[in-house]
Amino acid sequence: MTANIEREPFVDAAAAGEFLHLRPRRVLAMARRGEIPAYPLGQGQRRVWRFRLSELASALCSRGVHYANAAVRAKENI
Repeated sequence: MTANIEREPFVDAAAAGEFLHLRPRRVLAMARRGEIPAYPLGQGQRRVWRFRLSELASALCSRGVHYANAAVRAKENI
């Protein structure tokens, strides 16, 4: 018996950037440095990177960044 589970599709850097409110070039740089979860395709110098939005969201939440706290700290530093 095979379970019919819908799998989350992979998205490109443009869609990941839109989700993160970053430019695709920045998303790719972060992926290369291992700062965000990403899947490189290919073995050569020019790899194609793919992302899962749920993993990006989980990675951001696990860092413990709270927007309200960050805004307060930013105001304190002014």
